[in-house]
Amino acid sequence: MTTPTDRQYMSSHEWIKEDGDVSVVGITDFAQDQLGDVVYVELPEVGRQVTAGETVAVVESVKTASDIYSPATGEIVEVNDALSGSPELINEGALEGGWLFKIRVDSLSADLMDAASYDAANN
Repeated sequence: MTTPTDRQYMSSHEWIKEDGDVSVVGITDFAQDQLGDVVYVELPEVGRQVTAGETVAVVESVKTASDIYSPATGEIVEVNDALSGSPELINEGALEGGWLFKIRVDSLSADLMDAASYDAANN
């Protein structure tokens, strides 16, 4: 599994990557591997104001359901609609095509880690 260095990570296995004035959020490759086959994704509503650390989505797999926490405070500006018909996109590419939502960031969580720290915490 790879942990790209172009994003930051939460200990609860979400990643956030800056992309202009908004940031993209997903779950890590480690998380999707631990979940197994993803069968359903509940995404937040566009326009919703969220606080860093708040539960904003749910990912269900054949093994369990996991809450997804926001790594930033801000407004949800887009969700990955492709996941509603193809939740397996998370297993196929959690770091790219399986992203969950985009957020206009007011502030980032103080608990974010870089890739090396995330890897150290999960090995």
